[in-house]
Amino acid sequence: MAIVVNKPLPEFETNATGGIKVSNSSHLGQILVLYFYPKDNTPGCTTEAMQFRDRYKDFVKAGAAVFGVSRDNMKSHDDFKEKLELPFELIADTEEKMCHMFGVVKNKIMYGKKVKGIERSTFLIGPDGLLVQEWRGLKVPGHVDEVLKTVKSIKTLKKAA
Repeated sequence: MAIVVNKPLPEFETNATGGIKVSNSSHLGQILVLYFYPKDNTPGCTTEAMQFRDRYKDFVKAGAAVFGVSRDNMKSHDDFKEKLELPFELIADTEEKMCHMFGVVKNKIMYGKKVKGIERSTFLIGPDGLLVQEWRGLKVPGHVDEVLKTVKSIKTLKKAA
């Protein structure tokens, strides 16, 4: 089942670092930011993780939970999280269930060879469990600020209602 903006997420349940379980209903009442990235400890992914880290308090203040998602295993995630002092949890999608559900598995060319990789993407789920916005194939510079701005606009809309 594909995900669609303004529709609820399909059912899923997965594990994150810190012994946390994340599911389509685990964060109802809270804004959920899921950012998918190709691999722990690579330059672009490290930069993106650090930018989410540096703005994390702003996300929490705006009522959002942030999770990074990649195909790396839990040990790799624990090391990456510790090394960068990430205040948020990372989801180990080693079987690519979430990656396929969110449609972020893409064929890429690396060093002249076709490989299956993860397209850097972010998904914003509202407090009601509906997908609010998606960013696909994004570039790291300025992205975290754009996501935060959108999160803040959701919170503002909820207050006004």
